[in-house]
Amino acid sequence: RCVAVYLYDRGLVKKDEIVAETRDGLLTLYREADGQIRVNMGVPRFEPADIPIRASERENHYVLDLDGESVTFSALSIGNPHAVLKVEDTGRAPVGELGPRLQAESFFPEGVNVGFMQVLDNSRIRLRVFERGAGETLACGSGACAAVVAGSIDGLLAEEVDVSLNGGHLLVSWAGEGNPAWITGPAAFVFEGQINI
Repeated sequence: RCVAVYLYDRGLVKKDEIVAETRDGLLTLYREADGQIRVNMGVPRFEPADIPIRASERENHYVLDLDGESVTFSALSIGNPHAVLKVEDTGRAPVGELGPRLQAESFFPEGVNVGFMQVLDNSRIRLRVFERGAGETLACGSGACAAVVAGSIDGLLAEEVDVSLNGGHLLVSWAGEGNPAWITGPAAFVFEGQINI
């Protein structure tokens, strides 16, 4: 979304559709009439080798023992690996403690983004994400998609879900397995600068 807004604001793109090549394939970005950006995030992947995770077969939920504590989560890839845990209250979730412990597990050979999802109803969730290489972030687009997909697989969420993160709201749509996840949200200019290399 940020790339799209950057390109539009600088007049580098005139059309309302941008196709961006990424390491994991092409993403299509659309500028909506209200200025929000809608992005096709690709088809979620669930096979252990595609995430990747060290599991012999696909499961809806995986369980790891962390120093005597059982942690249950969903695992999938939205271009990067995600573990999604359902929690009663994101405000009290052990994001800063459990996030890095899960990331360090050999179960995730390339690390993992850890999402803590609170289901409010079938069309609204709260989410906090501990991202690999960054720690807890204010928002995570792929994490929002992963949470909605995991909740949908469990039969908890509708096809369109409002995701509330500490940094704002995103709308995630997913029509079910084999379909891409879509994310719609704003992108705001914060600052610019120069760096000498």
